[in-house]
Amino acid sequence: MQALSVKSGRDVAFASVVALLLAGCAGPSVAPTQLGQSRETRVGEVLVGPEGMTLYTYDEDTPGTSNCTGLCAAAWPPLHASSEAEGFDGFTPITRPDGSRQWAYDGEPLYLYVGDSKPADVRGDGVDGVWHVARP
Repeated sequence: MQALSVKSGRDVAFASVVALLLAGCAGPSVAPTQLGQSRETRVGEVLVGPEGMTLYTYDEDTPGTSNCTGLCAAAWPPLHASSEAEGFDGFTPITRPDGSRQWAYDGEPLYLYVGDSKPADVRGDGVDGVWHVARP
């Protein structure tokens, strides 16, 4: 049996960290009763998800299609919808590239941001010029 080289050991460790991050992306599904709320923040009124956390949109998405996958989705977790979820009041479930479901508002997929630690945080607004708070 051949021993792992330092480089391959680092590769395994890196792959393990990435796998753990991606596993964290598959959060619980958000029920429709947890949607439709908004909150006043330092940047104005924003849509919020579970526990009052700010929701975001991504300029690289197209209506009804999420383009934030892999490491992007680790930093910007999609707002997951169950397979039975049905649309209401501008909120619609969409299917992500991996087959999971995500909530969208007026066609724009919705995300949380790992940099926000409490309700009313809007640290993700303007990141890389492509992330924006979701507005009601």
